[in-house]
Amino acid sequence: MLHYRQQGTPALPPVILLHGLFGDLDNLGNLARELATSHQVIQVDLPNHGGSPHSAEMSWPQMCAELLTLLDQHGWQQVCLIGHSLGGKLAMQFALRYPHRVTQLVVVDIAPVTYPPRHNQVIAALQAVARGVDISRKEAEALMVPWLADAGVRQFLLKSYQPMQGWRFNLPALVDNYPTLMAWDLVSGHFNGPTLFIKGGLSDYLLAEHQAGILQLFPAAKARIIPDAGHWLHAEKPLLFNKLVVDFLSISR
Repeated sequence: MLHYRQQGTPALPPVILLHGLFGDLDNLGNLARELATSHQVIQVDLPNHGGSPHSAEMSWPQMCAELLTLLDQHGWQQVCLIGHSLGGKLAMQFALRYPHRVTQLVVVDIAPVTYPPRHNQVIAALQAVARGVDISRKEAEALMVPWLADAGVRQFLLKSYQPMQGWRFNLPALVDNYPTLMAWDLVSGHFNGPTLFIKGGLSDYLLAEHQAGILQLFPAAKARIIPDAGHWLHAEKPLLFNKLVVDFLSISR
């Protein structure tokens, strides 16, 4: 079963938080704390990430089924889904496959489209560290520098690194299944529930050209833009990001 962390009062409406590629359930921790006063918050490690089970194969139907199992085992009949990046793709796929199980949907800086490869440098850096033997976090970061000049990106990735043990995510499986994760698995039907797309103003993941396709799948979708923020808008502009999410959940409840 998927690994998760739960906070808030069980009697309150459940909200599922889904992080992005190479992350873990802590990535949306700031939002989780904000929502815990008004919701039951469940932060989930995606398949092959964090403390969730490792598997050689990954597919959208499989990942949706794993999330459904989590909901069923805890009796969460209807949930709000909030997902960033890869987690946003999973949230969209789940809402389209099981619309009766989703009350509200928040998609953070990702679109229902197939993306070209854009993590080659990140993967090279992760593999360089994986080839090391019994190295410290400082040594791991030094190995990443030739591929990743941005210290912030290195520090984000290193949150999933355990000295003397390696990466917590299943790097070989994520690399092997990378084309699947970048692709959009076509799903028939649509999700009519309240939906919010949040875009980082400086990010190129969610573009105006995606609007028509989004509205076909999510007819009630609305969009908000966070200025001067990139793909990691929830970390760059946490106060504004949290306010947009809280206001949406309150208004659309």
